Amino acid sequence: MRNQFLISIIFLLISLPGESQIIKKPIPNKLVVLTFDDAPASHYSVAAPMLKEMGFGATFFVCEFPPNYPDSSLYMNWRQVQALDRMGFEIANHTHTHANVTKLTQKEFDRELQYIEHKCAALGIPIPRNFAYPGYGLHAESLKLLEARAYDFARAGGSRVYDPTSDHPYLIPSWATDENNQDEIMAAFQQAKNGKIVVLTIHGVPDLEHPWVNTPPALFQSYLDFLKSENYQVISLGQLREFIDPEEARLAIEPNFDRPLSN
Repeated sequence: MRNQFLISIIFLLISLPGESQIIKKPIPNKLVVLTFDDAPASHYSVAAPMLKEMGFGATFFVCEFPPNYPDSSLYMNWRQVQALDRMGFEIANHTHTHANVTKLTQKEFDRELQYIEHKCAALGIPIPRNFAYPGYGLHAESLKLLEARAYDFARAGGSRVYDPTSDHPYLIPSWATDENNQDEIMAAFQQAKNGKIVVLTIHGVPDLEHPWVNTPPALFQSYLDFLKSENYQVISLGQLREFIDPEEARLAIEPNFDRPLSN
C-alpha cells in the first residue's frame, strides 16, 4: 500500500508542468535567434541574401506599414515575402497595419492577425504561428487571443536575455539593433549560455523610413561574420520548438509584465 502511494506521488510530480517538460532537449550555448520587423524592402534585397550565404535561419515579422506600404522602394511586396518563404525563412505576424495592441479591442486585434494569416495562406506561405508586438506594445488580454489562435511564441523588447524556464513564451525579450549600439549587441551575444538564448530585433538593413532603428549593411555583415566565426547557432523563432515546448511553458509560467519587455 505504501509503495503504491509513493508511486502515485511520483507520477503526480512528473505530470506537473515544469522545467523538465518545457525544455525538450538541452539548449546549447551560443544559440541566437534573428528576427526582422516591419517588412522594409531591404529585408528582401539586402538582409536575406546575406543570411542565405551564411546558412543562418531567421524570422521575418511582416505587416503593411502605413502610410507608405505601397512604395516598393521602402517596403516589400507580398511576392517578395513569398520569395523569403521559398528561401527557407520563417514568415511571421506583425499585424496588418503595425498596430499597437494596447490600443485595440480583442476583435480589432483578431482582425489584424487574421489579415496576415489569410495573405500568407493565399500565397502558399505557412500560416504564421509566431508574433511580434509592434512598437513593443503589450497588453495582458492579447495573450489570451494569441493562445486562442494557437500561436507558439511572441517576441517583445527589453534588451535582456531570454530564459525559457522563467519567461512566458508570449513575452520573449530581445535586443533591438541600431547603428549606434554595436557594443551592446556584441556584449549581448556573450550571454547566450547556460540555457539562455539571445534574441535580436532588426529593422531595415538599411532602414530608409525609420533611421532611428537603421542597421547599416556593413554593421549587419560584421554581426553575421562574428556569429559564423565563433560557431554560433543562428535560428528562426519558430525553430525554438526544437528545444522548447511552448504549450508546457504557457502552463508552467505566469506572464510577468514587470520584467523589462520594451526598449
